[in-house]
This record gives sequence, C-alpha cells and structure tokens, in this order.
Amino acid sequence: MDSQTVSSHVADLKGIPTKENLEQKLSTGIFLVVFDKLDGEERQMFCTTFIDLIPEEHRPKNQSKKHEKTIAVWDVNANAWRSFRYDKVKYVAKLAADE
Repeated sequence: MDSQTVSSHVADLKGIPTKENLEQKLSTGIFLVVFDKLDGEERQMFCTTFIDLIPEEHRPKNQSKKHEKTIAVWDVNANAWRSFRYDKVKYVAKLAADE
C-alpha cells in the first residue's frame, strides 16, 4: 500500500478528510477542528484559511512552505495564526453559514 492509500485509509477510519482535502476545505470557510494538543489535551478550534475571513494585516504576504505534518490556520476566536498536527485531528465540521 502506498503512502497516499494509507493516508486515505486512516482518514476514512477516523471519519475525517485527508490532509490535502482538509487544507482545501479550510480555504472555503470556517471549520470546527477538534484535535489533541502535543501535551494530550483536547482542543477545539474554529479556524479557516479563507483569505476574505483573515484581517488584511494578517494575510500571508507570500506562499509559505507547507509542513508535512502540520496545518497552519487562522483561529477566528483568537484572531491569530495557529497550527495543529494533522495526525492528531479527531473531528472536523463546517460551521453553518448563519452561525
């Protein structure tokens, strides 16, 4: 089994999108992502990479290098950039448009 197939299989087992699919989804709106922090504590974060939802002064100036294990997102509650390890993601849900 190649790494892409393994990644897809693990995502299916966990009931979450693949890393690539999650990155694409995050660019379309706000999502609730539940994951375990490195210290084991569970964290819930409402986040996005949709450029129109990120304050202009915090928008990326250039295309930064993507990390293999993490996803960088805009935390809409903290109004700051955060990241999480994809392998620690437990749940993903799109925030309804009227919330």
